[in-house]
Amino acid sequence: MYVDTHCHITSDDYDDIPKLIDEIYKSGVEKIIVNGCDMKSNLQVLELIKEYDIVYGAIGFHPTELEEFDDSYFEWLENHINDDKIVAIGEIGLDYHYEDTDKKKQQIVFKRQLDIASKYNKPVIIHCRDAIQDTYNILSNYHLSGSLHCFSGSLEMALEFIKLGYLIGIGGVCTFKNSKNIKKVIENIDLEYFILDTDSPYLTPEPFRVEKNSSKNIPIIAKKIAEIKDTDVNKVAKITTENADRCFFR
Repeated sequence: MYVDTHCHITSDDYDDIPKLIDEIYKSGVEKIIVNGCDMKSNLQVLELIKEYDIVYGAIGFHPTELEEFDDSYFEWLENHINDDKIVAIGEIGLDYHYEDTDKKKQQIVFKRQLDIASKYNKPVIIHCRDAIQDTYNILSNYHLSGSLHCFSGSLEMALEFIKLGYLIGIGGVCTFKNSKNIKKVIENIDLEYFILDTDSPYLTPEPFRVEKNSSKNIPIIAKKIAEIKDTDVNKVAKITTENADRCFFR
């Protein structure tokens, strides 16, 4: 059985959520962690974890979704961080991809959420795009655990995050032909530091890139990892599930 440690399920992206959840479970995925990004998606996470046995939640505020962010959201986060089946604060982090990025605001919101994670001893699920050094520098000031979801950095940086106590999230990008960085990471790091995540509905693995992604594609990612590491896919499933359980379901 598998765990998808990072996905997004909203009514905006999927027309038939009950059917989607059924397909995910039938694919061999026993648990999924649905991540919030803003207040609307966080509220949907709270609904989903009550409705479906396999759904667990992470709530948090994404660095590119801060235009309407209000400081009262920190209080909301604290009020719900210990809700049943909320297993992490996420998706949080830094994203400097766009030219008009307010880096200072992103860093302030990121640090405040890390402060809350520290206060309540919760793991964090980290988004990092074009901001890997600042992400590392900030995380190095905390004693937290969690994951770098859909990791896209170098082997050297992956090893540094592992030293801090983080797991490396492997997603569908590892199936892409031009994904040299993540393949190098997979080749050179032991399975005990990996977890699986889809980032669905985004980053659909080959050969289904034209389709909307889903947690049901987790076995495809596991199969690619097994191929790269020349090992058995059942071993990948077992170890990555144990890693996810240790990090998020302790």
